[in-house]
Amino acid sequence: MNDLRELYQQLILDHNRNPRNARAVEGANRRAEGQNPLCGDQLEIYIRLQDNVIHDIGFVGSGCAISQASASLMTTVLKGKSNDETLALLGQFHHMATTGEVVGDKLGKLAALAQVHKYPVRVKCAMLPWRTMEASLNGDGALATTE
Repeated sequence: MNDLRELYQQLILDHNRNPRNARAVEGANRRAEGQNPLCGDQLEIYIRLQDNVIHDIGFVGSGCAISQASASLMTTVLKGKSNDETLALLGQFHHMATTGEVVGDKLGKLAALAQVHKYPVRVKCAMLPWRTMEASLNGDGALATTE
C-alpha cells in the first residue's frame, strides 16, 4: 500500500512540476476563471468545444501542487469527451475526492488524488479545476469558487 501511495505522490509531483496542457487554447470558445480563496489557487480554463465534444482544453494559473496536478490530470482525461461524459467524470471525481472511494475505471490516473478526502481543505484544491471547467462548459462567465 505504501508503494502505491508513493507512486501516486510521484504522479502528483510530476504533474505539478510538468503540467500538461498548461496554456491558453487558441480558438477556445469557452472560458472561465476559478479561485480558491482559502489556499490562494487561481486558474482559468479554456475549452474548444465543437459538436458537444471537447476538442482541446487547457489551463493557466497558479496554486498549490494539488490544484495544479488536478488541472493537469483533468485536461489530459477530458480531451475528446462529450459534455455528458465530462459531467459524469466530474461527479465521479467529486465522489472520489470527498470519500476516497474510486468507483470503476473511468478516472484512470485521476485516482492519484483519492487521498485528498483525508484533508478537507485539499478537497477544495482538487475540485477547483473541475468546478472551473464546469463553469466554462456552462458558458455563463460566472466565477467558479470553492467557497
